[in-house]
Amino acid sequence: MKLEDQLRQRSGNQCELCKSGDLLKIYEVTPQPHSNVDDTILICDTCRAQIEKKAELDNNHWTFLSETMWSEIPGIQVVSWRMLNRLKKESWAMENLDMMYLTDEILAWAKATGDHDNDDAVELHKDSNGALLQNGDTVILTKSLDVKGSTLNAKMGTVVKNIRLVEDNTEQIEGKIEGQVIVILTKYVRKQNA
Repeated sequence: MKLEDQLRQRSGNQCELCKSGDLLKIYEVTPQPHSNVDDTILICDTCRAQIEKKAELDNNHWTFLSETMWSEIPGIQVVSWRMLNRLKKESWAMENLDMMYLTDEILAWAKATGDHDNDDAVELHKDSNGALLQNGDTVILTKSLDVKGSTLNAKMGTVVKNIRLVEDNTEQIEGKIEGQVIVILTKYVRKQNA
């Protein structure tokens, strides 16, 4: 039986964390010590985006952890422990962490990414007005920019379509101006409304 079929059967076609039935995908809990069905879970896009810090952490969404933390599935235990640590400013999350038990092996796996040391802060790409930017968005320059290593001068008001977010730097995006792909600082752009 394929891994996805096993996960769907185990979860009853629901997110193994929040029990949602929306857009379920396989999530490999890294680093995987065994690469088997116990180290992989089926989750919805809402949970995935917040786990991967691609969306703001919604404290109310995660209250189900008080139930899922008792799962016998190691992958679910690890994700529950990591998310409770990110939410430890909330009294309910701290109480659950105090009650939660993990074997030494699973606790070492949960700590392996260092995610438990991080707080709930999520770094997202935002324009000069604080609007969330995503790949494919259209932005307008709010300042004229000289492009380093080029004679190109991008004028204020220039429309840049189909931007791409720079993965490791939330202050930068890439966009094409006059046929040239350049890096643009997010503080100098405004998202164009559809």
